[in-house]
Amino acid sequence: MKTLVRGGMVVSMDPAVGDLPRGDVLLEDGRIAAVAPAIDGGDAEVVDATGKIVLPGFVDTHRHTWQTAFRGVGADWTFDQYRTAMHGTIKPHYRPEDVYLGNLLGRLEALGSGVTTMLDWFHCAGRPENADAAIEALREAPGHSIFCYGAEGPDIAPEIRRVRALLPGEDMALGLRGPVVSTMEETAADVALARELGLRVSTHVHGTGGWPHGDRPIDGMRERGLLDDRTTVVHGNDLSDDQLVMLADAGCSLSISPDVELKMGFEPLVTGRALAAGIRPSLSIDDCPSTGGDMFGAMRTALAAERGGTTARDVLGFATVEGARACGRDTGSLTVGKDADLVLLDAEDLSVFPVGNPVGTIVAAGHPGLVDSVFVAGKAVKRDGRLLGVDLPALRARLLESRDRIAAAAGVALDGSWTP
Repeated sequence: MKTLVRGGMVVSMDPAVGDLPRGDVLLEDGRIAAVAPAIDGGDAEVVDATGKIVLPGFVDTHRHTWQTAFRGVGADWTFDQYRTAMHGTIKPHYRPEDVYLGNLLGRLEALGSGVTTMLDWFHCAGRPENADAAIEALREAPGHSIFCYGAEGPDIAPEIRRVRALLPGEDMALGLRGPVVSTMEETAADVALARELGLRVSTHVHGTGGWPHGDRPIDGMRERGLLDDRTTVVHGNDLSDDQLVMLADAGCSLSISPDVELKMGFEPLVTGRALAAGIRPSLSIDDCPSTGGDMFGAMRTALAAERGGTTARDVLGFATVEGARACGRDTGSLTVGKDADLVLLDAEDLSVFPVGNPVGTIVAAGHPGLVDSVFVAGKAVKRDGRLLGVDLPALRARLLESRDRIAAAAGVALDGSWTP
């Protein structure tokens, strides 16, 4: 299978390739076969990218996708209100069908806005059937999806082993119970299990108030040898500079969720301090009840909130190259040999026209409405602004029914009048 994407403004995110004001990208057998000003594609299918920006697919390194049905309900919530509402009030009423629909619609929404790789940080794990439903949905949605299992309970090992047998390779990760919400002993046990099973790990670290390990959780993990290049710390706002250096020294990655962190009262974004410590972070959405689900908004907020030494190209790199690195994926740039994951944006839309600086346009003015086409492993999953092979009207109807049932059972108003 060969496809030639011809005549677009190519933003490769590969320093060796650079940006091409007019260039071609050849996709063959799911990989990028060539990137150049002009390519003879032979018998390849030709996609006319005239008037389009061609760039790598985005990578979201942390999203609680099961919450999609309650999009926008928590726009005014603090973190404590979010935690009370989603985890204390709403989550107990989720059935496997509800998890399935939230994950499926959420993954499709992300895909439609150019997120070709997404880590689903799943913490609606009250029963194994919920995890199975989440995995089923991720498998049905085209795109690279990583199921990060935030399992619950005192003994998670049997359930993690069961799911690991279903998800080999890099399609699964482990969401740690600690270090800030459980004992360091449990954290050590979780990391040991992940290493035994060959799993990357992801852990939330933010807000020191009331946590059992005070403000030194990363130091505690370092002392026990629990940090390595398969560790991603989510948020990290409150971490001291020396603990950020510990993460960098261990080769860890950092996932920043700009909109949620600023809206929910976490400390200022850690972007600049992370860069100073030697960490180039990735970006993530976190939760859609509180914020939008596209990476354009996350990039724009990240750039606006941290201007000291951070450029638009840095931020686009966070959303592509660094996200792929954090997930252990061979994508994130238009480089020969990498997975052929790419996005075509409409550069003639009046909201961005005329485009002089494609990178600046993507970060400062980009939005999901520009996403004309999306390719995953060389296969088109969105063309001419429409997802392919998806019955969205039927799925929308099912999701609304699911949301309304849960809201009624939980006693939750959906119009913004309910305060957790």
